[in-house]
Amino acid sequence: MSTSCVTLRSMPFWCVGNPLSDPFGGPVMEKLDSAGIAKIIASARKEGLIEATSYHDDDLVPWNPDAPEDDLDPKSPVYRKLRILKEILDEAGVEVNASICNLHGHPMFRDGGLCNPEPVIRALAAKKVERTLRIGQFFGAKYYVYWVARDGFEVPVVTEWNKVYEWLADGLNHVTGYIRANGMANYLGATVEPKPNEPRGHMFLPTSGHAVGFILGKLREKDFWGVNPELLQHESMCLMNAVMTVAYLCSLNKLKFLHFGSQIKAQFDNDFPPLIGPEGLKETVFLFKALQDLGWKGVVEFDCHMLRAEGTPGDPHESRRQFIRNCSEALDIALRLAARIKTPEKGISPSAADLQSIREMCAL
Repeated sequence: MSTSCVTLRSMPFWCVGNPLSDPFGGPVMEKLDSAGIAKIIASARKEGLIEATSYHDDDLVPWNPDAPEDDLDPKSPVYRKLRILKEILDEAGVEVNASICNLHGHPMFRDGGLCNPEPVIRALAAKKVERTLRIGQFFGAKYYVYWVARDGFEVPVVTEWNKVYEWLADGLNHVTGYIRANGMANYLGATVEPKPNEPRGHMFLPTSGHAVGFILGKLREKDFWGVNPELLQHESMCLMNAVMTVAYLCSLNKLKFLHFGSQIKAQFDNDFPPLIGPEGLKETVFLFKALQDLGWKGVVEFDCHMLRAEGTPGDPHESRRQFIRNCSEALDIALRLAARIKTPEKGISPSAADLQSIREMCAL
């Protein structure tokens, strides 16, 4: 990897394990056990493609709402499985960037997790968050991430607008309270990952601006919390620009780390691998140019999956390994192209400066 603003490259469990299903078709590939995914991630670390990983709790072990502390029980399959996974990652020298609670998939969260209108469901969501924080402590995760999951709405007339943001603040303040009460010194911070839509019609924190405003206005430990935008995807879905997003977040010291992929503007969440697809090259390169100019250094975490057409039903391993190689190469290309671009000379027009930057980027 080129010397750059990137301190670590992270490839999460959910990217590697994705079986490439979509709303119009079932899985293309076999779903791998978490130990199998961990082995692929470990091999990528040994190949020099990445240095770190992240996960949703459900990527690693199943969740049983009737056994909310099974991670602490030496007799439970969850306890044993977590230790198997840690051994695989530790042997390869894989660091853990983030521990993320999945408040998305279970049917009980169909109307939200932390913002569910039912107090019993909100309480179960909080217990699941606590378990995810303990798992993160076990793996030495640097961050806890609130991915907006199903905290959103389709029908505004039934949404309790006077309560939803209080519920959300309570849920996220509970994160920091639990970290402090249990001495979880591994956590350097926590983040909000905003999203405009999917899986709900509208989410309560759709953009980085919404996330920062919420942090500064509603959370107790404002400095501990930041944002991990998913670029190009999430903000491109509502026609925002990645360069502006990272510059804005850096100006407020809120860019904790970056989720990275590619996206067709205004479409559903494509989750293309970086630089892949019909658009986004210039925006991606200038995203990293801005980060370099601003002096930001941090983790770039891939948040994407291979193209459905590239899945290999007969070999669930090799296409996943090649996907990681492609992502790592794409990041290196983007960083190298960004490093070619020089500050334009004073007095030339914006158009001339832009064309000059393209000549430099393309080595013309």
